[in-house]
Amino acid sequence: MTKRSFLYYDEMDSPLGPLTLISTEKGLCRIDFGNLRDTEPKLTSWSRKYFLKSEWIQNEEKHQVIKQQLNEYFSEDRKTFDVPFDLYGTPFQQTVWKALAEIPYGETRSYKDISLAIQAPKAIRAVGGAINKNPLSIVFPCHRVIGSNGALVGYAGGLEKKEHLLQHEHAIAISS
Repeated sequence: MTKRSFLYYDEMDSPLGPLTLISTEKGLCRIDFGNLRDTEPKLTSWSRKYFLKSEWIQNEEKHQVIKQQLNEYFSEDRKTFDVPFDLYGTPFQQTVWKALAEIPYGETRSYKDISLAIQAPKAIRAVGGAINKNPLSIVFPCHRVIGSNGALVGYAGGLEKKEHLLQHEHAIAISS
């Protein structure tokens, strides 16, 4: 008999629009831009890749701490996150995602900087690919990664969200 995995979800409003939060018993595993209805096809594909059988359960209580921390972040009362994670990805992807968490609030790094930080200096494109698959936007701040020329490039949530987050952190000037 195949063991069933329970995936807990909830939604929250943010200055960037709705966010969908996904957790397992072990911890937070995804934050997606959009409500559950909008993100469902992507989440269904993700769950089929990593879980043989899964059951989706709405659970506000399981997401209380991350929702509080995200609200504190958006009101400029928090700069880092402290919740348990349950990451699904290749070892390389997980290394890159953890390196993102080391970028200080209000600062940016290039893709090359990240490749150097993980001691893979020739893996700049692979780093970009891993960042594109980051399951925990905002918490693993891929919005802080910019092109080596300072340009805002690539963000799964859209460049306007990336710009908003960087402005929120005072990492870039507000454009008029």
